[in-house]
Amino acid sequence: MKIITIIREFGSGEIQLSDHFTYKRLLQFTFPSMIMMVFTSLYSVVDGFFVSNFVGKTPFAAVNFIMPVLMILGSIGFMFGSGGSALVSKTMGEGDMDRARRLFSLFVYSTVVCGVVISVISFIFIRPLAALMGAEGDMLNNCVTYARILLPSLPFFMLQFEFQSFFITAEKPQLGLVVTVVCGLANMVLDALFMAVFSWGLVGAAAATAISQMLGGAIPILYFSKSSSGVLRLTKTGLDGKALIKACTNGSSELMSNISMSIVSILYNFQLMKYAGENGIAAYGVLMYINLFFLAIFIGYSTGVAPIVSYHYGAENHSELKGLLKKSYMIIGVFAVAMFGLAELLAKPLAGIFVGYDKELMEMTTRAFMIYSFSFLFSGIAIYGSSFFTALNDGLTSALISFLRSLLFQVAAVMILPMIFGIDGIWFSVVAAELVAAVMTVLFIAAKKGKYHY
Repeated sequence: MKIITIIREFGSGEIQLSDHFTYKRLLQFTFPSMIMMVFTSLYSVVDGFFVSNFVGKTPFAAVNFIMPVLMILGSIGFMFGSGGSALVSKTMGEGDMDRARRLFSLFVYSTVVCGVVISVISFIFIRPLAALMGAEGDMLNNCVTYARILLPSLPFFMLQFEFQSFFITAEKPQLGLVVTVVCGLANMVLDALFMAVFSWGLVGAAAATAISQMLGGAIPILYFSKSSSGVLRLTKTGLDGKALIKACTNGSSELMSNISMSIVSILYNFQLMKYAGENGIAAYGVLMYINLFFLAIFIGYSTGVAPIVSYHYGAENHSELKGLLKKSYMIIGVFAVAMFGLAELLAKPLAGIFVGYDKELMEMTTRAFMIYSFSFLFSGIAIYGSSFFTALNDGLTSALISFLRSLLFQVAAVMILPMIFGIDGIWFSVVAAELVAAVMTVLFIAAKKGKYHY
């Protein structure tokens, strides 16, 4: 509890979107968002640890095989959260708080409806979909079991993603962090209880995750339903097709990014099955868990600063936009170098946590991570650039950056480089894709400078 108190004090809710942001205030405001994303990734890592060590290599591979599908479905929440929060923040900057609250409510209610519909359809078709992707035998059964336990909680999962953005827009980033910590601790405790104590295996892992997701969606709903919730609260609203289209278009970059990453993960699994078999898929699963943890810093910072950019764009405060971009470049650069060094240093210990029971698999995973970690030097630029344009309500440019970074460049690299370097080419492909995406992002930002006056 003392740690949470310190974090809440550092991420003070007294800072407002309309403020002038120095480096210190910028880090204070975005810090809860960064820690929130790190903690979200951390309990995903713990989830993977328990499945790998208490259930086995095949169920672990099955979870990583079907997870991209579940992430594609959940990314609808990212779309409404990022695209909707940009529109709400801009409306707040224009001074129309009543409309901002109506829009906020519209996006939340729309997410619930979409979540229920998608959950029902996916529950019915998950087995043939997993089989179509190439799963068979025990792996297919494990994929279906895990997915069908998680799918009923999908609407809450989508809301959890959405509220990560809206807590920041509501100038309550520390509350978003507290909710994430509560859900994360619940997932960790239930993982240990269901798998290590009750020996429920894969069913226990899925149940623990589903319960934590339900908490992550329900707690914010209860908070924003209160009239005393602050800047934003849930109210009566009407159907605004134009606003929904704008939010979906604007948030399409985050949707594209998540869908692309999931598609690329499926392609990686296909290539790894070809070049390294089940061990390759398990090694890649470890990388993805650790990758989430490291990239959480970039994603958390970008998510945290986006409402500030949107607000000052709406208020036509061009000098503040320029300052935000300059400071963000510097902060991301420092984080990139620090994370690369940390990744190289911890490659072997982190691999050992997940797959230390299998010497061959551990050696493969360690080598893969040593190569993969070079991508952290470049990935933050494109992640921030996409979020920056979403905040400016330029969904097209944001989506293009996400498409190039997370789909086109990676697909090209993962198809070509393994033919030259073998399995090492699969790990190098991420580095190559992130480098090219970073260069393209800088060019986009330079080209749009005159239009947005940053």
